[in-house]
Amino acid sequence: MSNQFVIDALDFVRQAGSLHGSVPPFDLERLQDYLSSEVGKLVYSIDGMFDKQGRPILRIAITGIVNLKCQRCLEQLEHILDLKTDLLLARNEEELSRYDEDASVDIIMASNALDTLALVEDEVILSLPISPRHQDTVCQETMNGIYETLTKERPFAALASLKQPH
Repeated sequence: MSNQFVIDALDFVRQAGSLHGSVPPFDLERLQDYLSSEVGKLVYSIDGMFDKQGRPILRIAITGIVNLKCQRCLEQLEHILDLKTDLLLARNEEELSRYDEDASVDIIMASNALDTLALVEDEVILSLPISPRHQDTVCQETMNGIYETLTKERPFAALASLKQPH
């Protein structure tokens, strides 16, 4: 699959189009800033359909694992993705502003050149935690291991941290 797959969004919905594929997370340029390693794979599907009110939508499903950096212990953190999103397609600016007032609806402007991988990347980035962290016990074990390593290599390093100027 190419790095960029472009569709005409409204035509895709009219034809009940369906795209399925996978991409390594590190191949998504904007996502790279959030990743701690190049390992992983994202599996996605995009289906075009009409909702119950007859409005065009893209149903997006993304699963996979991305490796983030824990903000507490700075070690690698596996973040599991299982996303399902319905994006309403606005045909014009007036429709976009009308639906944009409803906070329960995710809406984008329909485009005749919609980059589906950029859409997948957007959904993944929006789903990431603001401050990724392990559970407290995992980080504490990591920090204890670092402390033990330091004290074994330099037994008096722990005492130096207790020393206070008078």
